[in-house]
Formats: sequence, C-alpha cells, structure tokens
Amino acid sequence: MMKLTLSNPKCRVVIRKHLGGSVLKGTVFNRWEGISTYLTVDSDEPADKLAHLIKNAKAGCFAEGLITQAVPLHSHIAVNGQPFHIEGVTGS
Repeated sequence: MMKLTLSNPKCRVVIRKHLGGSVLKGTVFNRWEGISTYLTVDSDEPADKLAHLIKNAKAGCFAEGLITQAVPLHSHIAVNGQPFHIEGVTGS
C-alpha cells in the first residue's frame, strides 16, 4: 500500500461515440471515436511517487482495461427458459 497525501482529487471522463442506423431497418451501429480522462489532484508528494501511484491506478482500472484490451464477449440468451440462438449474436 502506498501512503501518499492527496487532496481535492477530481476525475472527468469524456466519451465520444456515434450511434446511428435504423432500428426498423436493422442497421443500428455504434462507433467509438475516443475516450479522454482528466485527473486533477493537489499534493506536495514527490513527482516520481505521484507518477508511480497514477500508473498503478491506471494499470489496475477495470474500465480502462475494457477499453484498451480486446476482451472476448460471449452472449447467452434464453427465451421462456430455453436457449435462444441468434446468428451472429450468440455462440453455437
């Protein structure tokens, strides 16, 4: 555990994505254009210790991991208690 003194931490996340297409035509899509994070904090700690803390926090962040790594997605759907297969959506 790192013991550093920080105050007034703030994090802002800006998500840029585009949702388009038509529900009725079955052409709905979404495209991620980018995500930006903005962290501000007050601290008198040495810069190298702050950098180490921030790198560790980003490396252990589940949200950033989902964005920066290819993560396999497995969809399982049931209708009326029975498996429901949709080509291109669920596995075989």
